[in-house]
Amino acid sequence: MEILTTNVYDKQPKEPIYDRRKESEAFGKTRLGVKGLVDSGITRIPRMFHHPPETLFYYEKTENNDPNLEIPVIDMSMDHAKVVEQLRDASTKYGFFQVINHVVPVSHLDRLLDVVQAVHELPDEEKKRQYREDILASGPGFGFSSYHDLFEYMAASWCDTISVRLSPNPVDPMDIPEVCRNEVLEWDKEVTVLAERLGELLSEGLGLNSDKLKGTPLLERKGMVGHYYPQCPEPNKTIGTASHTDLGMFTILIQDMVGGLQVEYDGKWIDLKPVHGALVVNIGDLFQILSNDKYKSGAHRVYANPWEKPRVSIATFLSPPFEDENLYGPFEELTSPENPALYKQLKFSDMLEKFMARNASSMSMVDHFRL
Repeated sequence: MEILTTNVYDKQPKEPIYDRRKESEAFGKTRLGVKGLVDSGITRIPRMFHHPPETLFYYEKTENNDPNLEIPVIDMSMDHAKVVEQLRDASTKYGFFQVINHVVPVSHLDRLLDVVQAVHELPDEEKKRQYREDILASGPGFGFSSYHDLFEYMAASWCDTISVRLSPNPVDPMDIPEVCRNEVLEWDKEVTVLAERLGELLSEGLGLNSDKLKGTPLLERKGMVGHYYPQCPEPNKTIGTASHTDLGMFTILIQDMVGGLQVEYDGKWIDLKPVHGALVVNIGDLFQILSNDKYKSGAHRVYANPWEKPRVSIATFLSPPFEDENLYGPFEELTSPENPALYKQLKFSDMLEKFMARNASSMSMVDHFRL
């Protein structure tokens, strides 16, 4: 005789199957980003922003137990040899440093932070006109998005971003919102001068001629992004930006005084404390390769903002153009039979391809190209 059994759980209401892509698409269709969620008055963040517990980090969960670890702040008005030495040491140890008394007036940096925040806080209809699903794609030289990892990663980040193409094919100035147009164009001039100067000093730190990068495509591309991290109602469930290294030569970052940026060193995470008027500089993957591992590409991340005041930061990435077909490898001056090249020759487009597929591999970017 057949015995029928009944599972009591069959009579319980079943939880709907979670569809990450459907939720992401619905979020994208608002064209208002994370700030739009905050403005709607939510008290719980959508599930698409939930990160696995083992990957979470937040302001109450510090992993830096050594108060002596601190990212160096370097005064560029010091004696030349001293500046070169300190930049070299910081680039070797951390891959990160802050510079003060640089070429850019502090008032200009403050104003740029203000106008980038103003862009993110434009009326909804104006922001929607600037929205793009992928701010890394070719097309208009200015765009707004809620981060480019919206569909690719296991969870989205609590951050909105504007992107501006500065060179070699600069954005049409009229495509930049009027509220920030003049400041962005002025920054383009200032960061070009500063990047050239940093390139000289960092080259000297490797024992190379100061003009080693001059006349090459290595610093030709300048891409600017303006990140906006609004207050998160559940900062212990999501992140602002996942741990990563930058792809190119180096990055110049302006950050406000809210804080949230952390740098990895020796298995620990160091809070990079904001210094008013300072610029944060970090070495990128390509520069680590060219330096034959003398410089370090610094891994960094940003926790979800728990504070009422939004966090604003502006990063300018210096690299070869994406379409550059030149071959790069460790500088010949840095290799010898005793110190052989650690990396194979590569095109920057090879690195970009690996970068775009990085979610499929746990390897660091530079390790893809080691000999």
